[in-house]
Amino acid sequence: MNTNPDRLYELLPAIYRIRDAEQGEPLKALLQVISEQVNLVEADIAQLYENWFIETCEDWVVPYIADLIGYQLIHEAGEPADIKTKHGQLRNKILIPRREVANTIRYRKRKGTLALLELLANDMTGWPARAVEFYQLLGWTQSLNHLHLERGQTVNLRNHHRLEMLGSPFDESARTVDVRRINSNLTVGCHNIPSVGVFVWRLKHYSVTQTQAYCVEGKSPHCFTFNVLGNDTPLFINPEPETDPTHIADEFNLPVPMRRSVLAKHTDQLYGNGKDSSFYIWIGVKRGKSNDIKLEPLHYKIIPADLSGWQYLPSRNSVAIDSVLGRIAFSPQQIPRNGVWVSYHYGFGADIGGGEYDRQLLQHVDTKVYRVNQAAGPYKTIAEAIQQWEEAKPAHAIIEIGDSRVYVEPIKIEFAEGHQSLQLRAANEKRPVIRLLDWQTNQPDALTIIGKSGEHFSLDGVMVTGRGIQLSDNLKQVTIRHSTLVPGWSLDCDCQPECPTEPSLEIFSPNACVVIEHSILGSIQINPTVPESHEDPESYSEIPEEDEQENHSEAHEVQSARCEGVEIAIQLDPIRLCISDSIVDATSCDQEAIGGPGCPVGYAVLTMMRSTVFGQVQVHAIELGENCIFEGLVTVARRQYGCMRFSYVTPDSRTPPRYMCQPDLAEHQVEENLRKYAKNPLTTSEIKTAQSCERIRVKPLFDSVHYGMPTYCQLALNCAQEIKRGADDESEMGVFHHLFQPQREANLRIRLDEYVPAGSDVSIIFAS
Repeated sequence: MNTNPDRLYELLPAIYRIRDAEQGEPLKALLQVISEQVNLVEADIAQLYENWFIETCEDWVVPYIADLIGYQLIHEAGEPADIKTKHGQLRNKILIPRREVANTIRYRKRKGTLALLELLANDMTGWPARAVEFYQLLGWTQSLNHLHLERGQTVNLRNHHRLEMLGSPFDESARTVDVRRINSNLTVGCHNIPSVGVFVWRLKHYSVTQTQAYCVEGKSPHCFTFNVLGNDTPLFINPEPETDPTHIADEFNLPVPMRRSVLAKHTDQLYGNGKDSSFYIWIGVKRGKSNDIKLEPLHYKIIPADLSGWQYLPSRNSVAIDSVLGRIAFSPQQIPRNGVWVSYHYGFGADIGGGEYDRQLLQHVDTKVYRVNQAAGPYKTIAEAIQQWEEAKPAHAIIEIGDSRVYVEPIKIEFAEGHQSLQLRAANEKRPVIRLLDWQTNQPDALTIIGKSGEHFSLDGVMVTGRGIQLSDNLKQVTIRHSTLVPGWSLDCDCQPECPTEPSLEIFSPNACVVIEHSILGSIQINPTVPESHEDPESYSEIPEEDEQENHSEAHEVQSARCEGVEIAIQLDPIRLCISDSIVDATSCDQEAIGGPGCPVGYAVLTMMRSTVFGQVQVHAIELGENCIFEGLVTVARRQYGCMRFSYVTPDSRTPPRYMCQPDLAEHQVEENLRKYAKNPLTTSEIKTAQSCERIRVKPLFDSVHYGMPTYCQLALNCAQEIKRGADDESEMGVFHHLFQPQREANLRIRLDEYVPAGSDVSIIFAS
């Protein structure tokens, strides 16, 4: 479409344009306004044509096309939301999947086939799947004239490969008949003639490209881990697409952890520098007297091994790989002195924190970009780019890191006159790591941001480890997006934090508005020590009588903001702290996740949506807490301000008014049921006992609460339905709310019953 604003003006004869120019071009300005409206009309006409097709139509048109082909909504998953809101559009994409509508007729033609169930799961939920007919795994005496050697066999204790697959979706061992139904609401049994199981994987696989491996010097200089943090990380297979629509997915088509036996049998398929390979290793080499390190591919023999105790020592020209723990062991005679670089895949639940996934990059219109890349430049370090930014003094600037390597350097960003905004970000689909060390003995070594009034700093797509971030002076706004500030600063091999009490974010700026989105970070401290900007608060006692009433409330607020042991300072307004779709992990529910050191509460007004908090929250006020999980006591100074809704709040918390929160609803419901069905009057102790049991039942359960594990922060399958469907839109509470997993599961269960082979029972089995 022609978007030229002068398209109509250029169609005029030259004589009219000449006369219009002589009069100041009023006709040109008029035709520009008309051209703008013509462009809108043409765009609308073009979109009307695109709306005829399911592949190109707008989201609001999908339900109408679905109605034309007889597509039936699944009311068990929920009713469609308002298409005018962004949240409603996202929810409707799950309730009415475009891909399923496009393939509905094709599904009906293939109804009853096993491969269709896998395709249905992938199209409806986005979860990769594998369908299994369990009757093929039943142990029965076969006819000699009709042998099925590919079916389940008795267990061979010498076959390590099959022993590893016991109980997995790829189990090949024969079983006895289990008469319980696979889709029973009570106890489930799989191995029966009509049973069909659809294994689905909720975890995604994410890549890390050519980053430094971690040398475990505490063990030996020949020991390395794939994860730069030093913790054990299982390697995941980079799944290959299925080329045949009738093919049943195997391990190479699914995002599953890489087993040692699979690596031993298919080393050539998994190891390589290609796009479809699962992992690769480089070693650093120096040529001549140059200090530049060149990366050379590792051509040693790959030996799968169990390195749980680092007991295995490979021979020369070989390297041991433990894919289950993500460990590398070189020969002690061939230690890579110039470093090791790796590419690999790991598993996680969603696009949260720093990672090599597609994300939207935001920037000002007139922005100067400084590109950092250790291999290609033009700046090899972040410090070089910061120095150039300080010298050039552009109003708006971006320091963009174009690789996924580790940057070990002290970083201090100080805004000067003329600076308005600075964004430190990773390039799209990159995950750089900033590793902060103990550079100075007598001073802290955090990543420090110092700003004056009006400056805006943004951190986007970056992982910070080793230390935290400090915000100082009078910054106006700080935004942290798609970033990871490692909880506890760093991890040991078991994903335990090495500094569990240290904060990831310290806020010294008295007027800052801190916005955190789609990020993972440790505890947040709002430091009460603020530079003195007004007269001593004690001077409020000398206020003249005529002004006493006017200033009484201000003096009271100033005095209440002071904490015992803190120097005299004035901070009339609490800072703003807005957190959404994020994890705040204090590494323990008994430690402070958000608060002020030495103070009963941190002087901040908190807004938190669709997030999970591990630890205590102690703030001045909570303006809004929505669809969140607070695994720790919540304490606010102002209970009359704000509200909390559709969230889990730890019992005995001091909060603003709560609406539809747990365990309040469960306790109220159990009390009503007791009073309704009780034959005798109830005592207070009986009610409290029942409520106590209900508290335990609805307490959120997680597959893992340790950062670094693939299932970190994922709700367990046996978690209470009040938590799994307790949000305002019937999705789950917490950080994975936006995935709408309950709606996906409900959609898939109904559709599987519709397309399952005749006479069969089908059920969803979560493999991750």
